[in-house]
Amino acid sequence: MTSDGQSIERLREYLRTLTPEARSLLVQELERNLLRGERSAGSDLILEELRRTIRAEAQQVPRIGDAARLFFAPFEPFLIDARADHKRTGRLARVSLEPIWSWIGRDLIPAEMKALGADINRALLNDDRNRADQLIRALHDRTIARVKAIIADTGQDEKSRRRLAVQVGTSRALEDLKTIVAILSLRDVLADLARRLPNQLRVFEREQIEPIIALLDSATTQSALDVIGVHKADVFLYGLILVMSRLTAPWQLIRIATCAAGSDDAMRIAETPYAAAVTIVLGETESMIGEMRAEMKAGRQVAWMLKGVHDAARGLRTEVDLSFDSPWSRQLAAIRADVSNLLTAEIETTPGFVRRLLRPRPAKDIAPGSVLDPLDVEEAERRVEFVGTCRHYASELAVNEVTMRAHSELTHCLETGTKILLDSLRQAGDADRPFRQSQVEAAIRFCRPVFGAEYASLLAKAAEVAVHAAAPEKKPARA
Repeated sequence: MTSDGQSIERLREYLRTLTPEARSLLVQELERNLLRGERSAGSDLILEELRRTIRAEAQQVPRIGDAARLFFAPFEPFLIDARADHKRTGRLARVSLEPIWSWIGRDLIPAEMKALGADINRALLNDDRNRADQLIRALHDRTIARVKAIIADTGQDEKSRRRLAVQVGTSRALEDLKTIVAILSLRDVLADLARRLPNQLRVFEREQIEPIIALLDSATTQSALDVIGVHKADVFLYGLILVMSRLTAPWQLIRIATCAAGSDDAMRIAETPYAAAVTIVLGETESMIGEMRAEMKAGRQVAWMLKGVHDAARGLRTEVDLSFDSPWSRQLAAIRADVSNLLTAEIETTPGFVRRLLRPRPAKDIAPGSVLDPLDVEEAERRVEFVGTCRHYASELAVNEVTMRAHSELTHCLETGTKILLDSLRQAGDADRPFRQSQVEAAIRFCRPVFGAEYASLLAKAAEVAVHAAAPEKKPARA
């Protein structure tokens, strides 16, 4: 580790020794210094590490805040940790906030931003939160007016859209600006809805759904919407996303659509405003597959994503009648085909990957003292666990046949291969023993998810016996 790395690690250790109260006071004082423009050496690093420690321990700390954080507070339920070019309706990528904020202050309303930003920071320094909120509201209103004008001027002109994307600094600038206008225009409606919704909905049945439908219906009172100049469809869209953020199982949002329509018939649901719930769940499922593809490419486990896609696909098929051809049924079919193709490629290659690692080799082909590459072993273990996970969700994700075949090949490979590897280890010499032992240890790791912990434990004991049998016996020294 470099000296810088050692210094950071010592800083982390020190911050972890502080009491929660001391951490809270330190965060607030550092944030106050930043608002005053006082930036001492290392303050950014200390603040970053403090926040990391606080998040890891789920500690609740009051934030002094700044103009940007307060400005984007209404967007929090609609932010996603995805790339800026995502295609999720009603969502804003967290990485897009910084370029949008810079654009507002640089190009959109620079004078207002400078004046109001200074007033907001002064109010925060004086702990006058009411004044800060009033100023942020004024900043919101000016932003709404100017962005609406820009959207109207841009229209459908492709050249204007490209120019706007360059100015704003996000790949989907026009869509992001429309989302910003809608959420800011609905900030009071959504804030009231957020207050009245349960913090978490572990169960989402008729008893919980009907009061929420009543809340959403009351939020779409036409007279109130005329004042702020938004459409009912926007209220339903962002209101439903807000409801979904409170659900333990987000796919269950579709139940609000079937309940509102009084039927699982897709055509009847499509005629209601709550049809947006089905569209949202389908979009979220598509996005999850994209995230899963990226995680698999990076070699990370995706079990929780597999479960999420499986539950959403099954819920859509069982809760909504999609037996007839419709845009929803075609979209779901495309989702299942996409995830099937993604999983099949990984599943099919796993048995061969494992066989290459566990293949018995003649002693002459083994470099003295060599062992299996630990990264290859780790990758193979992840793949074996992946195949096991896919077995639980195979039918709904259209990978039943390929998963059964891969699991059968793995079972046969491990059952027959481990015996050969143990025999080779018993007969190994000093030069090839480390390699053969690493093969047996890898086989033990692969057997655990396939045959269970007890089988792997017995195999480990057999490996110990084989190692002792292979070790040369020392002859007693002569007197």
